[in-house]
Amino acid sequence: MKASETDILLIPGVGAPHRDHWQNRWSARLGTARRVEQASFTQPDRDVWIETIRKAITEAERPVVLVAHSLGIGAALHALDGAADKVAGGFFVAPPDLTLKGPRKKIFETFGPYPNAPLPFPSITVASQNDIHGSYEHAGDVANAWGSFLVDAGNSGHIDIDSGHGPWPEGTMVFAQFLSRLKPRA
Repeated sequence: MKASETDILLIPGVGAPHRDHWQNRWSARLGTARRVEQASFTQPDRDVWIETIRKAITEAERPVVLVAHSLGIGAALHALDGAADKVAGGFFVAPPDLTLKGPRKKIFETFGPYPNAPLPFPSITVASQNDIHGSYEHAGDVANAWGSFLVDAGNSGHIDIDSGHGPWPEGTMVFAQFLSRLKPRA
């Protein structure tokens, strides 16, 4: 598929979206991409996030490609109920371990658990070897459960501004290749 044949929904995770974050840069460069805006990125409400994403999917006019980062992945996957038939593919970056102990434990727990079944569309999961919000092994386990192709991003942290990923050209290349291989769903 070409980007012009899709509605690319960029789904951020928790925290105020930084203007230089790779998702914002992609939104500015890809004409059919738009960031799914939530009522609050700093105090995420699971039900509100899921419904906002589901609405964005159902209102899309072309096949949807989900591009979710961090906590946005859990919300996007839960939003598929009743909307999965419009999704042509998923590009998931830095899936957090929703059971991990730490400063965001309560927030992460409310978005879990991840669905533990194959997704009804092709997907790629990009994960880092040193993500503070989840191990590479955990990312491999969830990617395997979803039937998602796992891409090893090396030691890239959480693949966000804090880990130096503003432009993220490697991600752009992987996404472009993924998008070119997608086919519209019947």
